[in-house]
Amino acid sequence: MTEACEVAVVGGGPAGLLAALLVARTGAETTLVAPRPGPDPRTTALLDGSVAILRDVGVWDAVAPLAAPLKTLRIADAGRRLFRAPEATFHAAELGLEAFGWNVPNAALTAALTDALGRAPSARVIEQEAVESRPNADSVELEIEDGGLLRVRLAVAADGRNSRLREAAGIGFKSRRAPQSALAFACDHERDHGFVSTEFHGEEGPFTLVPMPGRRSSVVWGVSPERAERLRALPPDELGLEATIASGNLLGRLTVSGTVGQFPIVIGAATRFAARRTVLVGEAGHVLPPIGAQGLNLGVRDAEAVAKIVRKARAAGEDVGGERALRAYARARSADVWSRTAATDLLNRSLLTDFMPVHALRGLGLAALSRIGPLRRFVMREGLVGGPAF
Repeated sequence: MTEACEVAVVGGGPAGLLAALLVARTGAETTLVAPRPGPDPRTTALLDGSVAILRDVGVWDAVAPLAAPLKTLRIADAGRRLFRAPEATFHAAELGLEAFGWNVPNAALTAALTDALGRAPSARVIEQEAVESRPNADSVELEIEDGGLLRVRLAVAADGRNSRLREAAGIGFKSRRAPQSALAFACDHERDHGFVSTEFHGEEGPFTLVPMPGRRSSVVWGVSPERAERLRALPPDELGLEATIASGNLLGRLTVSGTVGQFPIVIGAATRFAARRTVLVGEAGHVLPPIGAQGLNLGVRDAEAVAKIVRKARAAGEDVGGERALRAYARARSADVWSRTAATDLLNRSLLTDFMPVHALRGLGLAALSRIGPLRRFVMREGLVGGPAF
C-alpha cells in the first residue's frame, strides 16, 4: 500500500518526537515513522531555551515534577598535572534566571512528547522502521518494514548517528572515535547537591554529577574504554566507591542505583544539513562528547528550525521540501552545529593531551571566565556551560 503526506519524521528519540510535534503544529500533515522506544534510564540536562520550547508545546508540566533545576554550574580540574586550571563557578541568578536548565529523565521526556504527538490533529504515528529512503525530484519514498510505502514532500532524518536517510540523501558525515567511553548511571549520596552541577575534568575525560530530585544525581563518567569495561564489571558498591573517589567525596559516599550504561564517545557532524528533500535532526546531523550540555539541546534547536522552515514555506505557498526550504534550513543550523561541535571537541581533546602549553591555555581561559564579568555572562547566555547531554 502506498500512502502520502506532507512531512515524515523518521526516528523516535526526543529530537525526532519534538520535530514531529512542532511540524504538526504548523498544520502540515505529519507522520512519525519509528518503533516504540525501549526503556532509557538516562537523564539529560536541558538548558533554559530548550525548556522554553517544551513549555510552548505543552509538555513541560508533565516532565517538571521529575526534573531538578541546575542553579549553579561548577567546573573543577581533577587532574594531576603541573598546570591546574582554577575552578570556575557560574550562577544562573547572574542572568536573572531561576536555573540554567533542568536535568530531565529521558523516559519521562519521551513519554510526554509521545502523548502530545498522539493528540496533535495533524499527526499520526507508524510504529515501524523505515528500511529504505529513495529521494527523487518531487518526493521521498520511504519503504516501511511491513512493505508499505510512504511518499512525502519532506523527510526529516532523526534516525541517529548511522542514519539511513542521511546516506540516501548523499550527505557526508565526518566523525572520529575518541579514545574514551562514557559510563552513565544514577546514584544516591549522603549530602545535598544544592542544585549544583559539577563537572570534574580529569586526564581521561569529564566526571559529571548532575542533580536529580532529592539526594540523587546522575553521573556521566568519561574514561578509557579499557577502564570503562573494568568499572562496569564491578559490583555496585565497588563502583560507587570508585565514583566517590573520582568526585573527591564532594557529596559523600555515592551509592549506584539502577542500570549502568556504557557508550563510546564519538565526535562528528554532517558535511551539510539538507539535501534531496531531506533535512537532518539530532544525531543524524551531529554527535558530541558529554561536555557542556550540547547534544540534545542542539537537537531541540534542529527541531524548532525545521518547524519554522515548514511554516514559512506553507505560508508562502511553496514546496516544504523544495530547494529554497532546504537552503534556509542549512543556513539556520550550520554555524550553530559546527561551532559547538568544534568547541566541545577542542575542550575534550585538551583533557586528553599531555602537551603542557595546552593545559596552561585552558587554565588561563577558565581564569578569564571566572574573573571577567562580560565574558562570563556571554558564555552563560550562549549556553556554552552546562551538564552532560550524552
